[in-house]
Amino acid sequence: MGEFVRVETADGVATIRLDRPKMNALNGQVQREIGECARQVEADPAVHAVVVYGGERVFAAGADIKEMAEMSYAEMSAHSATLQDCFTAVAEIGKPVIAAITGYALGGGCELALCADIRIAGESAKLGQPEILLGIIPGAGGTQRLPRLVGPAKAKDLIFTGRHVGAAEALQIGLVDRVVPDAEVYTEALAYAARFVGGPSLALRAAKKAVDHGLEADLDTGLEIERLQFSGLFATDDAKIGMRAFAEKTQAKFTGR
Repeated sequence: MGEFVRVETADGVATIRLDRPKMNALNGQVQREIGECARQVEADPAVHAVVVYGGERVFAAGADIKEMAEMSYAEMSAHSATLQDCFTAVAEIGKPVIAAITGYALGGGCELALCADIRIAGESAKLGQPEILLGIIPGAGGTQRLPRLVGPAKAKDLIFTGRHVGAAEALQIGLVDRVVPDAEVYTEALAYAARFVGGPSLALRAAKKAVDHGLEADLDTGLEIERLQFSGLFATDDAKIGMRAFAEKTQAKFTGR
């Protein structure tokens, strides 16, 4: 349990809750705590899905500019590696991860949302990568995860201009997956996450790995990744349980083994 980031778990769903007043600025401590929480929920077999949430007012308004402003090249070279490692820990959680986005998700906040599998935004949410306006570029995955999600042209538009995108446009370009009233963001994210509780956790992990790793490879390599993940599941109890339940027309009770 960190000072600014904590894990709250209920009914098989964990929430990684950012709570650094006023805007959840992502200083070095917050970054490290995010990585620690990500590794905690990844290792917890009682957690079946994860919600990343910054509270009712804001998801995360970006990095702590005051902290970064005085860093030298040598200092930032080390710091940026830690920053990417912490966010990658979120991306590599082998369970469904949902970002519940309220208010601003800018810079590092947007990059944190990009680490989720699904993004649910409030109607007044604003997303963007405004780093260019500071004379720098995104450094926590924005130049890599954003074009993989929305395509290179749309990603370059957002990165080159630094403009903020409203929820409606974010939905249109595929930056978010669902837009709901602001007051319903967290409950909607929890409800989506709840559908995976008691589900085939090994198959979900395999599916996530196949998609994510396949995107980094050519089609033939991606198909081989899929084949290995697919065939490997036939060594699990869950696969036998699921197919037996289908044949017997009963509800599968997966064990995660």
